Amino acid sequence: MQEMKVNPYDVEGEIDYDRLIQEFGIKKIDKKLLTRIQKITGELHPYLKREIFFAHRDLEKLLDAYDQGKKFFLYTGCGPSGPIHLGHYSVWSFIKWLQDKFDVELWFQFTDDEKFLYKNMTYEEIQEWTNQNMLDVAAIGFNPEKTHFLIDTKHAGIMYPEAIKVAKKITFSTIKASFGFTDSNNIGSIFYTAMQTVPCFLPNVLSGKDEYCLIPLAVDQDPHFRISRDVIEKLGHKKPAVLHAKFMSPLTGTAGKSSSSNSAHAILMTDSPKTVKTKINKYAFSGGRDTIEEHRRLGGNVQIDVACQWLKYFEHDDEKLTKIYKNYSEGKLLSGEVKAMLIEKINNILKEHQKRKASIDIKKFIYNDAHYCNVRHNQEA
Repeated sequence: MQEMKVNPYDVEGEIDYDRLIQEFGIKKIDKKLLTRIQKITGELHPYLKREIFFAHRDLEKLLDAYDQGKKFFLYTGCGPSGPIHLGHYSVWSFIKWLQDKFDVELWFQFTDDEKFLYKNMTYEEIQEWTNQNMLDVAAIGFNPEKTHFLIDTKHAGIMYPEAIKVAKKITFSTIKASFGFTDSNNIGSIFYTAMQTVPCFLPNVLSGKDEYCLIPLAVDQDPHFRISRDVIEKLGHKKPAVLHAKFMSPLTGTAGKSSSSNSAHAILMTDSPKTVKTKINKYAFSGGRDTIEEHRRLGGNVQIDVACQWLKYFEHDDEKLTKIYKNYSEGKLLSGEVKAMLIEKINNILKEHQKRKASIDIKKFIYNDAHYCNVRHNQEA
């Protein structure tokens, strides 16, 4: 079995999330915390109930402040070097739920500088992916009046002055220890964590407020923000709270994570209904038996069946999902039948997403200082 490896630049092997909780020093989201969230939101998102978002840093402190009438803002991001896939969509759809339920602002960082520094791609190629990715992110359905896109190279004027304050507090030895950098890494990549830290507190710099930041992210990104949290406090800002998500597996099995670098094993937001059907039927790893007769007698393995696991993300009805799992494990449902359910769910999602994407006015989302100040004034009036 391949050894587990989880960091911002490499995810491999079967993921032991309990082990990650110990190694990363994060806390499991417990029933007490879920009850607090439900008291505010009126309901729990399926991703919380199903432990897709499974761990956190300082969420209790953020909720304590919220209970006292203090707002927070959301921060997440995207590295624009390829197409958006369902793994991205799942996390961002949850963030939309948070934005809607808590009525808060979202700051979305497009790390075009990072991808240029780390990938064997031209600056122009990265910019093209940035433009495409922005449309897909906007099509999630975020509130344009409360959503602000930051593009690192385009918004350097407001980000760089804050980034150098962060960079001054981080040593090269810290970066090397956290990410395994060597003397062969370019000097731009060494600086990148400083840029990724800035949106944790930039909204407070711009508004003059002192609000908490909440960062929902896939757990592989945690090493960046372990560094960020320590530095931010030294600069006089609140440590951001963090929500950690599990990985959506590739179609080929439950090890690793979905990635657009192997588009055959992921569902892209641009895929056609025919492509979705072909990919799932051809590549989705089955937990079924070798023959129909054997499957009917012994049942399937829900835990290793990719279609069953992906339905955790896209079948939001708890009773329906429980019934599917029960019938599959008892042999009443075949692997092909579960795949057909997943195909229908995904194609419905993609149809609506592609329709929204076609009508997006991206200028409404890209951060503009004058527009931001005007919107904040109207919200507070």
